[in-house]
Amino acid sequence: MTSDVAAPPALWRHRDFRRLWIGETVSQLGSEVTGIALPLVAVLALHASTFQVGLLTAFDSLGFLVVGLPAGAWVDRMRLRWVLIVNDLVRAAALASIPIASWLGALGIAQLYLVGLVVGVSTVFFDVAYQSYLPELIDRGALVRGNAGLQASESVSRVAGPGLGGLLIQALTAPYAVVVDAASFLWSAIWVGTIATRPPKPTRKPDRHLGREIREGLSFVIHNRMLRAIAMCTGSSNFFSSMAIAVFYVLLARQLHVPAGIIGLITATSAIGGVVGSLLASRVAARLGQGPTIWLSMAIAAPLAFVVPFVHRDWSLVLLALTQLVWWGTVVVYNIAQVSFRQGLCPPDLLGRMNATMRFLVWGTIPLGALAGGTLGEAVGVRPTLLVAAVGGAFAWLPPFLSPQRWTRELPRYDDAPARRLGDTP
Repeated sequence: MTSDVAAPPALWRHRDFRRLWIGETVSQLGSEVTGIALPLVAVLALHASTFQVGLLTAFDSLGFLVVGLPAGAWVDRMRLRWVLIVNDLVRAAALASIPIASWLGALGIAQLYLVGLVVGVSTVFFDVAYQSYLPELIDRGALVRGNAGLQASESVSRVAGPGLGGLLIQALTAPYAVVVDAASFLWSAIWVGTIATRPPKPTRKPDRHLGREIREGLSFVIHNRMLRAIAMCTGSSNFFSSMAIAVFYVLLARQLHVPAGIIGLITATSAIGGVVGSLLASRVAARLGQGPTIWLSMAIAAPLAFVVPFVHRDWSLVLLALTQLVWWGTVVVYNIAQVSFRQGLCPPDLLGRMNATMRFLVWGTIPLGALAGGTLGEAVGVRPTLLVAAVGGAFAWLPPFLSPQRWTRELPRYDDAPARRLGDTP
């Protein structure tokens, strides 16, 4: 990792940031193992149908749709550090139930759905608190570098995790590979517990009201043209990407009979682009400007999805890995740019609700896309579904391109201007 790109030496010497980074890095590695293990448990161990695999993907992300909005208001009332610890422990327990049930001969598709839902709901609370906690640990001027450093570790996990997952699945079978992720969440909880920076518990307002607080978060996002454009871009991209993911492993594992280890290597190879993207994100934003970086990165990524529907068990698997490498690299650049912009733009007392609103809008489309992918895959086939997803995702970059941020080199920050000047709709 190149320190002057991902995070400067001063940031790496920041003890609390380093502890957060260590815990999250190992947790991400475990999650990547589960990301390939769960669908392969369904396909290989339980012989699930295409629709059932799509439904499993939907349950994994259903939490963002179900509790996405109130989670932000609740998190804004809580101590962020404890939100992270508790939800790490909940996810560890839920995932540990899979190898236990398999050992007892009681594992079924319904349990996978339930585990996916529990882990997804806990992830909602963890992610909202996580993105709100980072500005409490480091200066807002260092957010791009901090997010780039965290994204770099996530990308490294995406390289190592799927390959490790594929090997573990071949050696232990898919249900027992999940134990790695359960252990990684325990590791994360321990490291977060050692963080010394502990912001005071938010003051309890005598007139607080959950509905009003949710509306404030929604209003902040919806009435800001730049945030609205980012939500439309990410939400549509996630919808069509999840549609493709719902049938992607069915294509590779069931129709093309690609071994689990090779599937893991393909996914890992694609994640190398994420490492490169995280290391270059700061330089790209400095060269192109924040606004152009956001829409250009998505415009470059969009056409690459057209390779997936035409893959066969031949040289095209190599082409698939290469295109996914470039796709993930550009998406990581986009994520770092837009998340850092959001964190810098939002007032501190609205961070949780802003993050939750954005998660609801952009991740709430994932279960819908996965359900659509499973249903469409069952009705018309896997390859036509992948083609529909590629066509739909090709236009995701248009909202930020058509917004004021198109040529804006320096996007506004909370401490730079009054709220009414931060791209709000009059």
